[in-house]
Amino acid sequence: MKPTQLQPSEYASYYGAYIDQVSDEYTLVEELEISVHRLVKFVREIPMDKFDYRYAEGKWTIKDIILHLIDAERIFAYRALRFARNDKTELPGFDENNYVDEANANSRSIQDLLTELLVVRQSTLTLFKSFSEEQLLRVGVASNNPMSVRALGFVIIGHQNHHQRIFEERYL
Repeated sequence: MKPTQLQPSEYASYYGAYIDQVSDEYTLVEELEISVHRLVKFVREIPMDKFDYRYAEGKWTIKDIILHLIDAERIFAYRALRFARNDKTELPGFDENNYVDEANANSRSIQDLLTELLVVRQSTLTLFKSFSEEQLLRVGVASNNPMSVRALGFVIIGHQNHHQRIFEERYL
């Protein structure tokens, strides 16, 4: 399954910007696996003095963003699990700024953060591989918007791609 197969009714319109950043070259599962390695390789080439850099007052550091990606992926994967299991409970949103403020990413090493990112992605990958076609098509409600299981997978990838682009444009 590829991102162009998604229907607009499967996700809130603001997620379209993330989904649009996912290549149609690979399937969802393939891109979940490939994209994390692409990001880790990219981050390992960033000069050490940039990891704590903020391009403007109040902006997140690269370490903050990596931990933000980890937290968001955990939340999106949890939503995917709930929806795939046909749980009809509407799920609340989350305050990403509060998560970053409480995460203490800058007290951690970049290697520790990258290891956690890889572990979380392996868990996400295993979860998405376990879903049947029927489960991938299921839709639940999160943050007052419909969201399919498969759309959540593409959002995980697109969200990561979005932040990698931000690194390139504003941090390096």
